Amino acid sequence: LQSRDIPTRWVKCDPKRATGTVDVDVKSTGEPHFAIAEDVAWDHLEWNYSLAGISSVADAVCFGTIAQRHPTSRETIRRFLANAPANCIKVCDLNLREPYFSQEIIEASLEIANVAKLNEEELRFVGKLLGLESYDNLRLATALRKQYHLDLVAVILGARGSLVVSATGAVRHPSFHTSVADTVGAGDAFTAVLIHHWLRGSSLTRLSEAANRLGSWVASQPGAMPAPQNEIMAAVK
Repeated sequence: LQSRDIPTRWVKCDPKRATGTVDVDVKSTGEPHFAIAEDVAWDHLEWNYSLAGISSVADAVCFGTIAQRHPTSRETIRRFLANAPANCIKVCDLNLREPYFSQEIIEASLEIANVAKLNEEELRFVGKLLGLESYDNLRLATALRKQYHLDLVAVILGARGSLVVSATGAVRHPSFHTSVADTVGAGDAFTAVLIHHWLRGSSLTRLSEAANRLGSWVASQPGAMPAPQNEIMAAVK
């Protein structure tokens, strides 16, 4: 994080538990398989004054379902979100990985969020929870947005780009052709740019183009945090 000039002041160290790790096995197609270590430091996030201070001034918070697998962290995350300002963008990145989610966690997270990001498989899964058997992504994303009163739903479609849906319209983006090294981190890069442009009030077209551009670039690089290049960062601002 420090090598990427990201402040680490708020990173908590837990002397009693191991740092969370994920073993990533990247297939020949570039698609990863994840083995997530259990009972690690981030399973035991504790609420404190520092988190209260950060949450009270947050412009945006991105949270997911895996981080809520343990009751301690789940309670802390929800307190953080509850303490955030009314105009804070709360982005739920579902990231459904067996066995680290439940219907209660999914529904509670979507109730808290005002923006949701998920992939096509996750959209189908949530659609079944809503009683929808449709295979039309636009219909499912629209139903999801309305059901949970979301401002924005973003669906990542892999090499086929993305679909973003708001109250004012929907935009499909075909993505950018790239030679895939591995896709680890590409979805997070997409989400980062999504939040950046949603905060700026960018159009759905600009938001989609920028998010797909950085996501595609990260997929073309090995590793989850490739060193940013001036050209690509200028293109997504």
